[in-house]
Amino acid sequence: MQTAARRSERVLADVPVVIYGTAGGHTPFREETFTVTINAHGALLMLEAKVSPGQRLTLSNSTNSEQRECRVAYAGPDRAGLAQVAVEFTRPAPEFWALASPPPSWSAAKSG
Repeated sequence: MQTAARRSERVLADVPVVIYGTAGGHTPFREETFTVTINAHGALLMLEAKVSPGQRLTLSNSTNSEQRECRVAYAGPDRAGLAQVAVEFTRPAPEFWALASPPPSWSAAKSG
């Protein structure tokens, strides 16, 4: 079975981030967490707050203080108090991660 090509290559990276939004649609939250994978279009991270696909959040990179608006693309099941959550930037932002050598597909994402 062939899968569709990704818009930008994933990189395994444990990046400290802070995510802001509303849990359950009502209660504001601020959570310090970390990424599992990153790409030019967003990240997969671990989150304690309960969020839903389509929900808008703000992601802050703790390393360089960059902030970007994003939306929840996927919210996985809760496991031991944390869920894998995929977030997607409203616009590609490869510079958000400040990688010294980002994958070549990230340059194409920025111009696309």
